[in-house]
Amino acid sequence: MRRASRGVPVLLLVAAGVLVGCGDDADGGGDAADYPSDDIRLLVPYAAGGPTDLTTRTVGSCLESELDTTVVVENLPGGSGALATTELVGAEPDGHTLSLVTAGTMVLTPLANEVGYTVEDITPIGVMAEVPSVLAVGDNSPYASAEDLVQAVEAEPGSVDVGVPGASTPQGIELQRWADEHGIEVTVVPFDGNAEMTTALLGGNVDAVLINASQDVTANIDAGQFVPLIASSEERLDWLPDVPTFTELGFDGLTLSGSTFGLAGPAGLPDDVVTTLEDTLQSCLEQDEVREGIGEVYVPEEFAGADDLAEILDETQQVYEPILG
Repeated sequence: MRRASRGVPVLLLVAAGVLVGCGDDADGGGDAADYPSDDIRLLVPYAAGGPTDLTTRTVGSCLESELDTTVVVENLPGGSGALATTELVGAEPDGHTLSLVTAGTMVLTPLANEVGYTVEDITPIGVMAEVPSVLAVGDNSPYASAEDLVQAVEAEPGSVDVGVPGASTPQGIELQRWADEHGIEVTVVPFDGNAEMTTALLGGNVDAVLINASQDVTANIDAGQFVPLIASSEERLDWLPDVPTFTELGFDGLTLSGSTFGLAGPAGLPDDVVTTLEDTLQSCLEQDEVREGIGEVYVPEEFAGADDLAEILDETQQVYEPILG
């Protein structure tokens, strides 16, 4: 079950339990007026130390302060996000178990594997951060521009090796769409995350990477070791003004390889609890300390709440279900 929200597509809408009176919640989630009444468990479906972990811990620290309760961040990597997400969807819908979610964990993993849950088994709360992807080459690459790389692939399909953080990730699927929908066929090489991809690119083991431009990657860009050729964003990034987008180059629709880090609870979370968490998340993301902790460029300029997160997941579901379903 999902929280009913304003204007969210039917695919993501299932009526949630309604809080009746002051202390009678139809879903057994407890009295929302007393929320939070216990510690909050905040799950991360990935290992410690990466951008998802940093984002979650930064937001968790603020939630702890704003809600005056203990927030315990737990890293539960495994199963392409399935371990943590299974824990989330099986929790009581009372707001005391939350998790970072992405399109990868909530859409791609269920479409590609039998994991026992779907995107309808969570309640979206809001967007914590948005990290675009960039198609980047090394500093000694023969491809000085996006046009150079595309021309090479058009002349010899499959001649360019591009690393991605897993075959069933948004980056991997977007490269498949690049071939299917636009005829640009690269050879996709899956790795286990940014660190392996970085080593492979700098070592000359791949020609390029389609990689989340998190702080470790931007550091390599600033150092001149990575040369970004294409950005996944709909419009050029303010902090990479010279880098064209896939859309700008004529490859419409290839905007889904970036990562949206959302905050969510189990399905059936009472509306009052969702509102409390949504408002608190918005307040946190307006604080300079939180924005600096996450990375100023990754915090949306306008707050994206529960409805917005649901729409992002729905868009990904609609695009990828015909490919992976």
